[in-house]
Amino acid sequence: MASHIGPATSPYPYPQLLHAPFGLPSLTLRARSNKPIASCPSCNLGHQRAGVEQRNGLKFERGTKLLKDLSTWGIGGPCDYFVQVFDNTQLVAAVRFCQEKSIRFIVIGNGSNCLFDDEGFEGCVILNRIKFLERVRPGIYRVGSGFRFNLLGLKCSNEGFAGLEFAGGIPGTVGGAIYTNAGANGQETADVIDSVDILTTESKLKRLGRDELEFGYRKSPFQCMKDLAAIVGATFRLQRSGSARSRQLEHLERRRISQPIRERSAGSVFRNPHNAGVSAGKLIEDAGLKGMRVGGAIVSEVHANFLINTGGSSSQDMLHLIELVKGGVLMRFGIELEEEISYIHPRKSSQTL
Repeated sequence: MASHIGPATSPYPYPQLLHAPFGLPSLTLRARSNKPIASCPSCNLGHQRAGVEQRNGLKFERGTKLLKDLSTWGIGGPCDYFVQVFDNTQLVAAVRFCQEKSIRFIVIGNGSNCLFDDEGFEGCVILNRIKFLERVRPGIYRVGSGFRFNLLGLKCSNEGFAGLEFAGGIPGTVGGAIYTNAGANGQETADVIDSVDILTTESKLKRLGRDELEFGYRKSPFQCMKDLAAIVGATFRLQRSGSARSRQLEHLERRRISQPIRERSAGSVFRNPHNAGVSAGKLIEDAGLKGMRVGGAIVSEVHANFLINTGGSSSQDMLHLIELVKGGVLMRFGIELEEEISYIHPRKSSQTL
């Protein structure tokens, strides 16, 4: 039976930030602070005078862009600055703009694994549109970090190469998939990475080979890389396979049946517990939490690891529901779930709990 809980204060420790991004986006959802910004409860975001500022061929929108329009969850208030970048040169220029003004910035892609706050974001949101795709030679693809990850999976499988069949059903971008080491059905992004190109906070472009990168389950070295400004591209090395397309179609059909793909969600909210032998979704379901609601946020009846914005959910609704789910699983099974999504605080720099 569905539960309903009003938007009261959560009885569990309230999170300041959740875990790393996908859609991140989605180059990276690490919020940068070049100068400390004090938290002021009486301050309102979006205080920048509305308008447009031109700099190095880029158009920075001030105080008008709503983050709910950049997130698959459909939640989030206004940001101080907003700009789109379409190549590495524009990305460097946008980062330098933020550094010159000593303001925080985040770089996002599809916004499919992040939760913005209703207050918005005090700083600059850089939307990644770096979408090139280059076939270096058969099975080797060089791809911009803003390229849709599901489209890359479809193209590779259709061309007879295996390794990214699982990507066909994931709605993020290449940068976000690398940042979180996205995976499903026994495959993960790290399995086929050959190299990753990044932009550092010193505006330097750097290429990192696979042997320089240590990945884990839904973890990548980029999540704790202090000088990372953004992932800008990557090269993937895949193997030829006559069954890649059929496997991908099987994955897509399984996802269509078992996940609420037409609802407003951020995908899986929690990582599967390490060595527990059971998925996060199964734990949530067995704890009797399917259908639990806080305001406009609800635990999906289709897949319990998906939290849905049914319309009008606030960021506080969603944060409250996340904590209630964690508390319910901990109380029932003694297992503490870890978030797979990232909460972007309106004023504080990102950190991992």
